[in-house]
Amino acid sequence: MTSTTQEATATSLLRFATAGSVDDGKSTLVGRLLHDSKSVLADQLEAVERASLNRGQDAPDLALLTDGLRAEREQGITIDVAYRYFATPRRRFILADTPGHVQYTRNMVTGASTAELAVVLVDARNGVVEQTRRHAAVAALLRVPHVVLAVNKMDLVDYAEPVFAAIAEEFTAYAASLGVGDVVAVPISALAGDNVVEPSAHMDWYGGPTLLEHLETVPVGSDPDTDPARFPVQYVIRPQSEEHPDYRGYAGQLASGVLRVGDPVTVLPSGHTTTVAGIDALGRETDLAWAPQSITVRLADDLDVSRGDLIAAGVIPAPTRDIEATVSHLNERPLRAGDKVLLKHTTRTVRALVKDITYRIDIDTLEQRSGAQGLNVNDLGHVVLRTAEPLALDAYCDNRRTGSFLLIDPADGTTLTAGMAGEAFATVRATEPAEEDWV
Repeated sequence: MTSTTQEATATSLLRFATAGSVDDGKSTLVGRLLHDSKSVLADQLEAVERASLNRGQDAPDLALLTDGLRAEREQGITIDVAYRYFATPRRRFILADTPGHVQYTRNMVTGASTAELAVVLVDARNGVVEQTRRHAAVAALLRVPHVVLAVNKMDLVDYAEPVFAAIAEEFTAYAASLGVGDVVAVPISALAGDNVVEPSAHMDWYGGPTLLEHLETVPVGSDPDTDPARFPVQYVIRPQSEEHPDYRGYAGQLASGVLRVGDPVTVLPSGHTTTVAGIDALGRETDLAWAPQSITVRLADDLDVSRGDLIAAGVIPAPTRDIEATVSHLNERPLRAGDKVLLKHTTRTVRALVKDITYRIDIDTLEQRSGAQGLNVNDLGHVVLRTAEPLALDAYCDNRRTGSFLLIDPADGTTLTAGMAGEAFATVRATEPAEEDWV
């Protein structure tokens, strides 16, 4: 990577998601992280103290900092994805606090889809449970590059090192079987604040970083120079004014890679080739741009380029109308073979047909359950789609931005399904068709 690009792409922003089973203390952990990093406003803390006092609690219940819905506060659970923004001197953070209930798997998919790190919480008394494996599987499915295992409530097991070591070993082995390579385990007590922001005085046997230290230092992003350039066209700029009589630019956000003036590019799905004649960013010309900058690209040749076209460099994806993908169904309305939908890929939306639902993934065992009549809300599965127009998709494992799409109900515009082009896990095992209670 060139020094110019390296300096330009240096970032201090980390998007991460949290997940954990019910009563593992996830909301308390997030509240502790915000409180101890001094990211809570005084009036927010006063409101939490008053609410805690009204509930008969002597100390502030930090979980109330994140559980904003009335149902969440009443039941002591997390239902919706809550986004929190905070910062330390070393890095800025966008935190997606996702639910732990199995019935809200879709919410975790939403929160983790843009995350670069997932914090999976485990109760030290219970160890790795079914929901822990489910959350690890969703993180692997979404190709989240970094996973932190936060073993919580260490104070309730007398801060015993063997308890932590056994849980860390079991989880790391399971994550490795899913293809998750980077797993860091941290023993914590969210209630007491051990190893969340400040090092614990009760676990001198642990020599690793606190949770916040790891969040501040984990590598963020990838080297744009190693990724093929992908630029979905969002808007065609053609002012035809006296000042710019011949200006024709294509505006959008660079999804991946680096574009330079003079680079050969291909416009998809037409397949026409040309070169980059100019790049405009923030109102001025520049020689190069990198993801995820918003830019305007000018091409050397007058081509028919419209919204939804993809300007690509490097290894070019072959446009196709037949798409096989792993999907997470998000809507209460089931997805069935034969359904007519709209498929939104980057800035392009086309009509599509669900030709087949190949299998449903048993999220507990990662087995393929063939013979599924459809996908219910929160189901993960594999589908075959046929589109009315060709699309240029990368495999999701290669490019999370241009390998993902949404299926939309053409009748009312609601989102039905989130899709990821390609297979889910290399370790998924096929099984015989099973009788299902699907309705």
